[in-house]
Amino acid sequence: MKKAFKKIFKTHSRKHSEEAKEAMAYPSTSNANDVSHSEEFKEGSKKSRDNLAANLILNHDFSNGLDSWHPNCCEGYVASNSGYPQNISASPGNYYAVITNRKECWQGLEQDITTRVSPGLTYTVSATVSVSGPLQDIADVSATLRLEYRNAATSYLFIARTSVSKDGWEKLEGTFLLSDMPDQVVLYFEGPSPGVDLLIKSVSVFSPSEFRTGSIEYVSGGKEITLNPEFDDGIQCWSGRGCKIVLHNSMVDGKILPASGKCFASARERTATWHGIEQDITARVCRKLAYEVSATVRIFGNNVSNADVRATLFVQTSDRREEYIGIANAQATDKDWVQLRGKFLLNGFFSKVVIYLEGPPPGTDILLNNFVVQRAERRPPLLAKVSERVDYGANIMTNSNLGNGTNGWFPLGNCTLSTGIGSPNTFPPMARATLGPCEPLSGRFIIVSNRTQTWMGPAQIITDKIELYRTYQVSAWVRIGSNAAGPQNVNVAVGVDSQWVNGGQVEINDQRWHEVCGSFRIETKPTKVMVYVQGPVAGVDLMVAGMHIFPVNRHARFRHLKDQTDKIRKHDVVLKFSRSDSVSTQGIPVKVRQVHNSFPFGSCVSRSNIDNEDFVDFFKQHFNWAVFGNELKWYWTESEQGKINYKDADDLLNFCASHNIETRGHCIFWEVEDTVQPWIRALNENNLMAAVQNRLTSLLTRYKGKFRHYDVNNEMLHGSFFEDRLGKDIRTNMFKKANQLDPSAMLFVNDYHVEDGCDSKSSPEKYIQQILDLQEQGAPVGGIGIQGHIDYPVGSIVCSALDKLAILGLPIWFTELDVSSSNEHVRADDLEVMLREAFAHPAVDGVMLWGFWELFMCRDHSHLVNAEGEINEAGKRYLALKQEWMSNAQGHIDEQGQFGFRGFYGTYEVEVDISHSKKKIIKPFVVEKGESPLVLSIDL
Repeated sequence: MKKAFKKIFKTHSRKHSEEAKEAMAYPSTSNANDVSHSEEFKEGSKKSRDNLAANLILNHDFSNGLDSWHPNCCEGYVASNSGYPQNISASPGNYYAVITNRKECWQGLEQDITTRVSPGLTYTVSATVSVSGPLQDIADVSATLRLEYRNAATSYLFIARTSVSKDGWEKLEGTFLLSDMPDQVVLYFEGPSPGVDLLIKSVSVFSPSEFRTGSIEYVSGGKEITLNPEFDDGIQCWSGRGCKIVLHNSMVDGKILPASGKCFASARERTATWHGIEQDITARVCRKLAYEVSATVRIFGNNVSNADVRATLFVQTSDRREEYIGIANAQATDKDWVQLRGKFLLNGFFSKVVIYLEGPPPGTDILLNNFVVQRAERRPPLLAKVSERVDYGANIMTNSNLGNGTNGWFPLGNCTLSTGIGSPNTFPPMARATLGPCEPLSGRFIIVSNRTQTWMGPAQIITDKIELYRTYQVSAWVRIGSNAAGPQNVNVAVGVDSQWVNGGQVEINDQRWHEVCGSFRIETKPTKVMVYVQGPVAGVDLMVAGMHIFPVNRHARFRHLKDQTDKIRKHDVVLKFSRSDSVSTQGIPVKVRQVHNSFPFGSCVSRSNIDNEDFVDFFKQHFNWAVFGNELKWYWTESEQGKINYKDADDLLNFCASHNIETRGHCIFWEVEDTVQPWIRALNENNLMAAVQNRLTSLLTRYKGKFRHYDVNNEMLHGSFFEDRLGKDIRTNMFKKANQLDPSAMLFVNDYHVEDGCDSKSSPEKYIQQILDLQEQGAPVGGIGIQGHIDYPVGSIVCSALDKLAILGLPIWFTELDVSSSNEHVRADDLEVMLREAFAHPAVDGVMLWGFWELFMCRDHSHLVNAEGEINEAGKRYLALKQEWMSNAQGHIDEQGQFGFRGFYGTYEVEVDISHSKKKIIKPFVVEKGESPLVLSIDL
């Protein structure tokens, strides 16, 4: 299952080792065939950048001496390359400032920029700096703002810092934003030790925020962000991230040629997976804008024929935090070039952004033909192409009842089809739930014998019967032969050209008939669509009866759910009004408005998200619960043994607390081995048990009372890492210890594909048995988590799973809900299916979306808000449902002094217009769950 990988990669943020951090600026080396990453090219690129917008710095290149600049408590002069002092290598450009006779580290060079900046805009600062004088190794140079106010103390705003050696120039780049407008704003450079001269040249300050109008083609999408993207100028502007970069016209005696253009680059001598080719794009990207990435890659060497190649961003934020953001990945080979594509968006203010390739094992070269980053194109959403003229419930399968033998069916593979009689005469339960009363089935079934492969079974071509974007439900009775050894999976597969879709799956371990149910949808026009039944091992007979595939009438289901919602989520309310002056209240106008619905609707959130004001605004307006995407997971908080990091979780928890948002703790452990960090996998049994106990104590002691829920051991139906190594009791012990450390938290099991019928590992029956086993051993299981990463949802199938799980009497939450479709209208329909089913079911106590903002979600085409803040059709549907589930009423107080209405649970305000006194009285009240009408007294 790829889900676990995606969960990690899409929110990719790693803590590199100290060695890796030190090597971030690893210099590229060259031989006779190499082209160096020259400082001349850096400077030329910077000058072209400066020309894109009006530079706010006067005399930015010191061509007019120190005009407009001021040495702060020190001395300064302007020199040229021809008279370059001491050992510093000559710098490109004609002039640079030398700041000397420095007695304090804060002494440097400054310029007043008060009249050229405004609050609310983001400004990017770029300068080239060096040092000279009595310096042993390196020195830090910083850019800072001094903010002066008439009636308040002077404050200082850090912009950026870089380390400079005594024999070269370095770029210093960062951003700043003013929340208000001081009386004076001064930009200055400082940092080296007293006695060390500070050298500065070519300073620029401009505002990328102003480019949003689209007047600058560079930012609006017309030009690339990566410089020299196809290596037309050698490897200028590219460098090696921990490795060596070499330019090639061909390799291996001409067997490896460029996919396009004349040359390509290779990242060689890689000794770690994160080594690769990189480019600093700091000054050419803006926060809260979306960018598209495209690269042509392959691999070479070390006897590796295929490997994962990833595009990643290294971001240093303005407050010195480091982030690693996964952009895209592709399975590259040593045989041919492949395309790697992705998108990214920067949420917060940054001082440095580097894009690079990584991934293959050490010793394997990454070959790169081109690497293009440009503003993401805004594509119009697909139209709602699903016709409403459809015969809902009509079976598109031919001869389902086998009245004409096997006519219309054919054997897939060299197996044999025949018919028998004695299968069930009734439709399977989930089909009946969707279709309602149906004619009886014939009792005839297909027998598939002589099966020599698991995929062999009965098949039909249904190409011309499928409508794009239509959701189809699959239903059949299936059975296996008596010669099966152990449980067998039976699956309805839908072959769409060279791909296949899972139409439903069931595990069979006896000779009874079993229901197989599922769904599918096709969103691109196919050449051929074939449906077939497969699954038992070779040699086992397969029997199929009453197979139906039919389009689902979601709107009919919605009407039923609205009635159900009214019964379980609303309460009759009677407001009784009284007045101290004994004057009658009859006829006084009343307005009742619901302020908040108490049902929990939440979302996944990550640390970088809260740096984006637009994200925060949507989140706090439309959600009242949160779950952290990665920041509480063990691989995040302790990626290296003994190095505990709770900073990101603390930041998120503080953010939620400040906005009165409740939080779920996801997750204490994760049972799937691929998600367990390497140092844990390497521990022996005793040390692993100690690590587990330390994790529990560390996490739950620190956050006692802070998280309302915990997912204790994630995905225990799909993984068994801890159980395999520490025994069956470890799962129960995790629950017991967690409960002991934080008794206030509700402890959940949490798993995926429980609700959709497409995964035999996580059927509701198996989930129920797992929970019962845990409870029997004394585990205090408090809630059932259904993740809800679902494709093609069908309400009756989802409801059936909820009904089965509800017999345990535990609260059910959808903990990670997302739906995916390239068509926003279809995605909106899918989301409505899931939200209505959850809200209408009495056992469901809350819904958490696994994100809502594009580029920060587990799956593509699942977002509600586009990357740059535009609400799409799915988002509009979510907001419409939230509005539908708010109650408002108005009328007049009756002769008994009462006003009645029926409303959703939550907080309300009642407004009473006492006209003769010319005033309106507003009183708050709360509607909670209850059987008999809620009577509330309101004193006017």
